[in-house]
Amino acid sequence: MIMQNHFALFHLPATFAVDAAALDRAYHDVQNQVHPDKFITASDAEKRVAMQWATRANEAYQTLKSPLKRATYLCELHGIDLQIESNTSMPTAFLMQQMNWREALDDARAARDEAALDALDGALREAQRGQVAQIAALLDAHDYATAALGVRKLMFIEKFGDEVAAAFDMLA
Repeated sequence: MIMQNHFALFHLPATFAVDAAALDRAYHDVQNQVHPDKFITASDAEKRVAMQWATRANEAYQTLKSPLKRATYLCELHGIDLQIESNTSMPTAFLMQQMNWREALDDARAARDEAALDALDGALREAQRGQVAQIAALLDAHDYATAALGVRKLMFIEKFGDEVAAAFDMLA
C-alpha cells in the first residue's frame, strides 16, 4: 500500500482551508472503493488491504475535518514537532487568560451559576474562533513554527471547553 498524505488521498490541496463538501465527497468516493462488501469474494490478503485503506481513509477524514487536527497535521507535514508533552511554554497574556478562565469556571461551579457558565462558554468559543483564524493565517503564510504555538493554545482552549461542558452537565 502506497502511503500518501491525507490531502493527497482525497485529491485536496494541502492547505488549512478545506472545502468541507469536497472532503465529504472524496471520503465517500474512497470508502465506496474499499468498502468490505465489495470484497466478499476476495482473498484474505485483498480483504486485509481493503480494510487498511478504509481505516486509513477514516483516519484521514477525521484529521482533515477537525481544524485542530488539520492544523496539527499540516505543521507535522512541514517538519514541525509540536512538542505537546515537553513544550508547555505560553505567552504571559495567554497564561493570565487561562487563570481568569479557570477562576471563572471554579466560581460558576461553586455557585451552580448557569449564566456564568454561558458567558464563559461564549468567551471560549470566541477565543477558539480567533485562534483558528490566526492559525489559518500563519499556515497560509507558511509560518509553521509560529502556527505550532497557536495549535498548542487551541488545544488548551478546546480541552478547557470540555471542562466547561462537563460543568454544564453537572448542573443538569
